[in-house]
Amino acid sequence: MKLNTVLLFSLLLISQQVWAETTLSYNVSGSSSWYPYYISETADRPGILGELVPQIFAKTGIKLKKKKLPPKRTNSALETGQLDFDVVSPSWFEHQDLGELFVQSDPLFPIKEHIIVLNENVTEWQSITKIKNQQIGTVHGYLYHDDDQFMRIDFKSERELVMALKKQRVAAAISGDLTALYWAKELNIGIGLAALHSDGELVVRIRKEHEQLLPQINQAIAMLKHNGAIDAIVDKYVSRSPTHKPVSDVSVNN
Repeated sequence: MKLNTVLLFSLLLISQQVWAETTLSYNVSGSSSWYPYYISETADRPGILGELVPQIFAKTGIKLKKKKLPPKRTNSALETGQLDFDVVSPSWFEHQDLGELFVQSDPLFPIKEHIIVLNENVTEWQSITKIKNQQIGTVHGYLYHDDDQFMRIDFKSERELVMALKKQRVAAAISGDLTALYWAKELNIGIGLAALHSDGELVVRIRKEHEQLLPQINQAIAMLKHNGAIDAIVDKYVSRSPTHKPVSDVSVNN
């Protein structure tokens, strides 16, 4: 029994050394207009994921190398192994399947996407079936679980999606609710959240060859949930004041 304990302790020390020598490259910048999830790598307020991801991995002993790539290049870099992980929601994928090359962490926090339209058009876009065979504004390189149902009209970012609605280049677009509402306010454009497009939770999508690191990553996530750190980071960027309606019920009128 004593020998087994010593052996187990030795293996644990070796494992910790291996983790400490591991460096993973990653990208969480999205379109670079993905507020509040990512703002700027040099900003005092880099965004929810800009703060949360380093905190998670600091607790694992795994070193990080941050890269900034547009979404389409991020997906291809993950497939070829040039990147090791990013943060996504399984709800963005058909059948919530991340693919055979990847495994996923435990959930970080919820995220929703809506059909976004000008305020005067919200009523006619209350059903998600409305998007079928329609031209829908999307972000270039982003993943949509049902993009075989509609015609993608790609734009550079969520900011450009909101501007395209104003200019009537598209009648409707798909965007994360918080991101769309932020840009609508910044640009002084009245938009509303129509039908729910996806409803899920963000996870770390990591290449399968790093699967042995998942227990440490999940333990770090659990610790940050337990001590309230994740909620605190989210609250830092998302107003919870009584003067704000729940995101699912709000439209922007300027």
